[in-house]
Amino acid sequence: MAKEKKFMTCDGNTAAAHVSYMFTEVAAIYPITPSSPMAEHVDDWAAKGRKNLFGQTVSVQEMESEGGAAGALHGSLQAGALTSTYTASQGLLLMIPNMYKIAGELLPCVFNVTARTLATHALCIFGDHQDVMACRQTGFAMFCSGSVQEVMDLSAVPYLSTLESEVPFINFFDGFRTSHEYHKVEAMDMEDIRPLVNPEWIERFRNRAMTPERPDTRGTAENPETFFTHREACNKYYDAVPELVEEYMAKINAKIGTNYQLFNYYGAPDADRVIVAMGSICDVAEEVIDYLTAKGEKVGLVKVRLYRPFSADRLVAAIPATAKKIAVLDRTKEPGALGEPLYLDVVTALATKGVTAKVCGGRYGLGSKDTPPASVFAVYTELAKAEPKRQFTIGIVDDVTNLSLPEDKNCPNTAAEGTIECKFWGLGGDGTVGANKDSIKIIGDHTDKYIQAYFQYDSKKTGGITISHLRFGDNPIKSPYYINKADFVACHNPSYVEKGYKMVNDVKPGGVFLINCQWDADELNEKMPAEAKRYIAKNNIQLYTVNAIDIAAKIGLGKRTNTVLQSAFFSLAKILPEEEAIGYMKEKAQKFMKKGKEIVEMNEKAIDAGATAYVKIDVPADWADAVDAPKAVSENGPEKLVKMVDSIMRPVGLMNGDSLPVSVFVDHADGTFEQGASAYE
Repeated sequence: MAKEKKFMTCDGNTAAAHVSYMFTEVAAIYPITPSSPMAEHVDDWAAKGRKNLFGQTVSVQEMESEGGAAGALHGSLQAGALTSTYTASQGLLLMIPNMYKIAGELLPCVFNVTARTLATHALCIFGDHQDVMACRQTGFAMFCSGSVQEVMDLSAVPYLSTLESEVPFINFFDGFRTSHEYHKVEAMDMEDIRPLVNPEWIERFRNRAMTPERPDTRGTAENPETFFTHREACNKYYDAVPELVEEYMAKINAKIGTNYQLFNYYGAPDADRVIVAMGSICDVAEEVIDYLTAKGEKVGLVKVRLYRPFSADRLVAAIPATAKKIAVLDRTKEPGALGEPLYLDVVTALATKGVTAKVCGGRYGLGSKDTPPASVFAVYTELAKAEPKRQFTIGIVDDVTNLSLPEDKNCPNTAAEGTIECKFWGLGGDGTVGANKDSIKIIGDHTDKYIQAYFQYDSKKTGGITISHLRFGDNPIKSPYYINKADFVACHNPSYVEKGYKMVNDVKPGGVFLINCQWDADELNEKMPAEAKRYIAKNNIQLYTVNAIDIAAKIGLGKRTNTVLQSAFFSLAKILPEEEAIGYMKEKAQKFMKKGKEIVEMNEKAIDAGATAYVKIDVPADWADAVDAPKAVSENGPEKLVKMVDSIMRPVGLMNGDSLPVSVFVDHADGTFEQGASAYE
């Protein structure tokens, strides 16, 4: 009898922590965005007595710095305890000295990393591969997953491989884009993993532990006559890694019916244009490939999973022999290099195997810059040229060094057919993100639909803008990019309407736009910008308002309007029968019981009220010809400051920063800006 599949709605961090906990005896941790939830989950499960594969509760040790966490992890490994950590960005870099020692001493362990930007000209808390690429020389093997389901399926592979090979691993996936993206995934069961763990490898590791019963000498110094020779003695361990990883992937494949390889190929079997990449961009590429191959184009993708040690044999075997042009996409930047790391590795691998295809290198997605299908279409269009650029960028406008590829913003919709897309504009700390997490879990747990949720944060966090992107449908969703044409858009903060954010432009023709405000129809007419009015009228947008502000205040929830608005969303979107949706929302409201029964009752009243509180607005015919207000005159002040405000601050403040070209930052290449800018916000 086939085993019943167990599904859970979770993000990438939860998936990684779920698997990591099984193999971990000690977790040495220090929080850093966006990896902190992994450690928080492990700590929570340990506090509740959850057992790992060995029948133990994980011992969680939070240190006072990343350096402390790395030192504690190193010492714990030397003492014979299976130890994990969870980190990213500068936190990972602070562990590099210990990583060299851990790798050199052949201590099996796994660092779970939500790959994140490094601070250079500016701090950036968002995602790319700069941190993991800075560790590729440490001796750690490096394993990449590209989606929440892959994190769940594959996180056991580094743990199993490190135990047998004795080479430590970085298990990484894209910060925020995968770490914080919610999907309904098939959960990995501990009983599926248990038979894959060889007790001999555990015993071998334990027997190497430092103990007074078996004293030895470690951490010696070596002179020139021996160091180089001794260093080469580890080669056989690294040579064995690709085959071991392959073996464990095969065992996972047999358990769950997948086909994970070191390098997976997707696309036309006779493709002449191929992209090589790793991480979440692979799902975007697959959507584009499906669209293009359906039209007869010969395109494909090679997904890199084991990045270190890099196997030239497996890479070449994955690329169709028909490939004439290859674009390697790196989510990192190495100033002054002839190319980024993955590009250089691919070029070297192909050269050693005599492959003569033309290879180009592209940068994308630094600092979580969105990489939509338009960017991938642009890559395949460039590869179709007789002489494509050797180096390029996608997703930005580079009008200085002219490396960027032109992109068609009106490219086809490649999302799975029937996918419903919703977008919610909120304020950090107002409960919008929390309510949307509850909503997507309700849909994921109580329907047969596939779901996806991603939350776009301002780096200010509380008090900054949040945009929630929710997708659900009857077909698998592989769309790790922002929603820009939604069936439903909600504005939870009325000031955003007056500020002129182009929220309604994201609504599909005939879609729904809901505004939380205290305005009647006349006041709405006065507040709504002319551009928004024209778009609403010309695209048959179904306009609604809901006064969640007064409803929440009357019930006693103060400024917490999110429950009212969540109920209005379910009523308007009609994903579930209204009565069922209300019931599930009230179940979720029980989480407030620790704050008191009266808080739960207030939320239940808000749910009931929100389901009927919205009002449909009849769009006046003259909105189609609404006239824009006069454009704001340039600010007064020092010339350099005014130039910065006009060219950078104002567009960024209006959420149009994605469209800024490189040229506006040339005078600020070192990260310095004029003082006094906050007066213009």
